Amino acid sequence: MALLRVRYQTHEFGDLDIHVRTLRDNQEFDDIDGEAEKLGISSATWPLFGIVWPSSQVLSHHMADYKIGNKRILEVGCGIGLASLVLNHRHADITATDYHPESENFLKQNVDLNHGRAIPFVRTGWADAQTNLGLFDLIIGSDLLYEQEHADLLSQFIEQHAKPICDVVLVDPGRGNHAKFSKRMVTLGYEHTQHKPIHTEFLLAPFGGQILSYSRTNS
Repeated sequence: MALLRVRYQTHEFGDLDIHVRTLRDNQEFDDIDGEAEKLGISSATWPLFGIVWPSSQVLSHHMADYKIGNKRILEVGCGIGLASLVLNHRHADITATDYHPESENFLKQNVDLNHGRAIPFVRTGWADAQTNLGLFDLIIGSDLLYEQEHADLLSQFIEQHAKPICDVVLVDPGRGNHAKFSKRMVTLGYEHTQHKPIHTEFLLAPFGGQILSYSRTNS
């Protein structure tokens, strides 16, 4: 089988350049040992982790000047991990997770490309009973709600790993499933706001999605 074809990109955040190694396109596939198949990842969905999608770019730009303070931060479904790389450059306490078995390898190589500190990574699914991740002050993610059942799974996963006082920031491209998720988050004690990103000149096409913000301030 042919080796995976990759490409190298540079994403600009003001004066900051973040370099990433990604799959060349969403037609690449390499699961010789069947590891992804055992996890329920089909050949059609296998490459999706390895592309920098518009929602990921929007989240990463949002994180470039987000007030992180001393927050412990978790990126859910990180894929290539662009937002984690931006936060790592800012010396944030960032941990990344994804379900895909190749995500960790790409993240490590991208950390090296940017001469950054190692980013803790845990391969886990939202339905996993125990992850040993601990609790976080800020949980972020992009384009996570692409199936209706993900609203329940993701909200449960977030609740498992959120501190009593916690902020959650998701970028949704407009798939139509975030209303159910927002209702679940409200029942968990979060206040919810959403807005369209103001600056998206870094994208190749207009962005029809929203930045979803959830805040729980009472312990």
